Amino acid sequence: MLIIPAIDLQDGCVVRFVQGRSNKKIYSRDPLKAAKYWVKQGAKFLHVVDLDGAFTGIPKNLEIVKEIAGKIKVPVEFGGGLRKLKTVNAVLSAGVARVILGTKAVEDKDFLKKALSKFKDKVIVGVDAKNGKVMVRGWKTGHNNTDAVHFCLYLKKLGFKELIYTDTLKDGTLSGPNIKEIKKLLKLTGLKIIASGGISSLEDLHKLKTLEKDGVSGIIVGKALYEGKFTLPQALKFS
Repeated sequence: MLIIPAIDLQDGCVVRFVQGRSNKKIYSRDPLKAAKYWVKQGAKFLHVVDLDGAFTGIPKNLEIVKEIAGKIKVPVEFGGGLRKLKTVNAVLSAGVARVILGTKAVEDKDFLKKALSKFKDKVIVGVDAKNGKVMVRGWKTGHNNTDAVHFCLYLKKLGFKELIYTDTLKDGTLSGPNIKEIKKLLKLTGLKIIASGGISSLEDLHKLKTLEKDGVSGIIVGKALYEGKFTLPQALKFS
């Protein structure tokens, strides 16, 4: 099971929000240095998100992402505002291991099918949910009351085998992951799930580790690492 440090970018800085929108805190003004730090600490994979892109629909930190992908020796996944196939292609060509599609995957099924057909396992969908409903556009709005389970089943039908699930009410709160919803998705979809949102302690990692046999394939950790709730080496004992 992968333990994946998160690097959220806004205006060229590494930041964290609560529930994606409030209480912004800047942790670093040098994203490459942050990426190198996590790799030095033992990270085998990095999760990078362009929050400017997620909020506006246009990635604004692509050069930073390309620099990170080009200068570190572990795979990087990247999302945030990727809503054109040519942009996806450019990011992958720059060395990013896989792209995360969110809003566009929900709103444009034709785009999603084309992206999967063209880029295959270099594409993963981020399912961001609030009270069981899919959220889009930087988590600002729902999409036609789309049910998260139904959307995940649709992804499975298309051929996806793994997804990233984030409970937006948990993200950045250090209040623990939504174990109940993760179990529900695992049971009803049979998909592998990378869990994100709310990780606050080593106990949270332990709880998710027990679900590895059911399909939890990774855990994305952000604020807990930046706030020193535990170290990455400690977390990696659950990988």
